[in-house]
Amino acid sequence: MKRKLVSVILAIGMIGTMMAGCGNSADSSDAAAKTKTDTAADAITEKETDAPDEAVQDADGSKILSTGPNGEAATPASDITLTEEEKQQIRDGGYKAAISLHYGGNDWATSQLEGLKATFEDLGIEIVATTDANFSAEQQVSDIETIMAKDPDVIISIPTDATATADAFKKAADEGIKLVFMDNVPSEMTAGKDYVSCVSADNYGNGCVAAELMGEALGGEGQIGMVYYDADFFVTNQRDQGFKETMAAKYPDVEIVTEQGFTDENGCSEQGDAILTQYPMINGIYASWDVPMEGVLSSVKAAGLTGDDVKLTTIDLGNNIAKEIAEGNVVGLGAQLPYDQGVAEATLAAYSLLGKEAPAYVAVAAKKVDGSNILEAYKDVYHVEAPDWLQEAAGK
Repeated sequence: MKRKLVSVILAIGMIGTMMAGCGNSADSSDAAAKTKTDTAADAITEKETDAPDEAVQDADGSKILSTGPNGEAATPASDITLTEEEKQQIRDGGYKAAISLHYGGNDWATSQLEGLKATFEDLGIEIVATTDANFSAEQQVSDIETIMAKDPDVIISIPTDATATADAFKKAADEGIKLVFMDNVPSEMTAGKDYVSCVSADNYGNGCVAAELMGEALGGEGQIGMVYYDADFFVTNQRDQGFKETMAAKYPDVEIVTEQGFTDENGCSEQGDAILTQYPMINGIYASWDVPMEGVLSSVKAAGLTGDDVKLTTIDLGNNIAKEIAEGNVVGLGAQLPYDQGVAEATLAAYSLLGKEAPAYVAVAAKKVDGSNILEAYKDVYHVEAPDWLQEAAGK
């Protein structure tokens, strides 16, 4: 009764605006969304269903399911190492590096920067610039031009738009600057020729983790919604694919009844409101990463519902979502290890300066995080002990 009443209240408040979530139309056609879901289910292939038996393994035995932007097999980040002699050779070189981020205003970026800075400092590589494009391709092109004027030996970057930034990165490569990419690579650039390598989390694997947490929390049946990043962005596309295909393969009685796209990660409470209004008996909601999930969670709370009423799963262990997991409001997530990714990127930069052959695609294994391991997982992700506020939320 409570949930039906909530849906009536939300509907009244959303007349004329219900479909305007996060900067673009929210679920403009449920029929189209259902078609996409059916297509994903039909597309389950031997690769996806058998991937865990054939996947690359990290040093601790964790399996990596993702392939690179151009279909490359993953090399575990734990395999990317330097000898003490190689480290000293880099220290003696007086090298300079620059970092160009697509967006620097979240916990993922902060942690990745910490990994990069610590490794570059150990190698004696000076960081001459760190830029934040705030999701603007035009700004990133300008940032690359500014960085090039500082004459770095290497640039570490995540392209904001693979096509729009390609010419700027090609120009840097043509001038002899070594390029190491995070997560995605510019269009028509080739590993080993135009850039050194691409480092990423196991995004497909993280999507699988989020799906397994959802399926288990629902007991294998129910109706759920997806809040996904509506852009051609490799890593989020992979994690959403992993979520959908795992749900279809392992939990066929859990139906994805709606898929709502967003382009602005802040403000996705509108997506949450739309789902709760259209599907008042929804059992669960997935979001592509933690910040959009914060918006969805705010809608759930505003509707007077709890984590027991609507199961929530996502990707990325941001601080806010970590607390919500500890308090039981979010079931759990698949976590990236951004600090470790930063270490691998800086080490690959050293590979290029040494003339050492580098793999085209390097990945860090996915990590399952829920209430049972939230404190340990926080330390694994951020390389610091869980803060007091998180320990208090976890009842420790």
